[in-house]
Amino acid sequence: MKWNRFTVKTTTEAEDIVICTLAEVGVEGVEIQDNQPLTEEDKAQMFVDIMPEGPADDGIAYLNFYLEEGEDKEEMLVKVREALDELKSFMDIGEGTITESETEDKDWINNWKEYFHQFYVDDILITPSWEAVKEEDKDKMILHIDPGTAFGTGMHETTQLVIRQLKKYVKPDTLLLDVGTGSGILGIVALMLGAKHVVGTDLDPCAIPAVADNKESNHIPEDAFEMMIGNIIDDKSVQDQVGYEKYDIVAANILADVLVPLTPVIVNQMKKGAYYITSGILDVKEDVVVNAVKEAGLTLVEVTHQGEWVSVTARKD
Repeated sequence: MKWNRFTVKTTTEAEDIVICTLAEVGVEGVEIQDNQPLTEEDKAQMFVDIMPEGPADDGIAYLNFYLEEGEDKEEMLVKVREALDELKSFMDIGEGTITESETEDKDWINNWKEYFHQFYVDDILITPSWEAVKEEDKDKMILHIDPGTAFGTGMHETTQLVIRQLKKYVKPDTLLLDVGTGSGILGIVALMLGAKHVVGTDLDPCAIPAVADNKESNHIPEDAFEMMIGNIIDDKSVQDQVGYEKYDIVAANILADVLVPLTPVIVNQMKKGAYYITSGILDVKEDVVVNAVKEAGLTLVEVTHQGEWVSVTARKD
């Protein structure tokens, strides 16, 4: 299927209001291109700790939206131009010009799937729904994961490091808190290993449908894994909802710069004797996280490595 791409040239300051304006006239999705550096919140949702140097922020943003071939693009463009003209009357949106181009003939939703194939983390097979399980693998522990385009697949070293720690420390009746749940891989693995209940938190509302889909694919009971959206570091209502001194394990596969403020907070959710399994840590940040764990009063249990990534496990005595 071919798509018509339309690009609005605006400013980085105005991009949010322009996106909202486009949504109001019926544009369902917008792709943003700008040179703004990532915020700490952006980084917290990515497996990227040290960003490569990019071009300097020039204040210009390009907003791309797509229309299927055959859609009444002229009618939509009239609406978009009228909305942008109205916006210009009370704020600076830069040029506000619209250019048109045609994309390659691609399946934008499914094209990425060619890069995700089933793989093992030790004796656990992780497989997407579009690949069949081989006969010789059917007696293995099999995790069915369709991560979608918003979250990872489990192939990243940081996820594998946590899975290996869960295999060591999950026991029957374990209550687990997963901070930064994403597609729910860690919580589902914990339940398959025998955990009794999982609570997940994430900043991204997309985690709710992602976790729901993956629970269903793995036949996880609805009430065994509950999701909450919000920032547990500084939102008291989220902390209260998650609960205090009740978890046997807390897993946090996020960046070192987020683990530092998270650690002194999350100890309040942990039972005495509970384990704190962290990952998402580049080796150059290992000491930073180890120090944060010790300063929070936790006992360092072990540090494991895979490539340039690190997992730090500690215990609340």
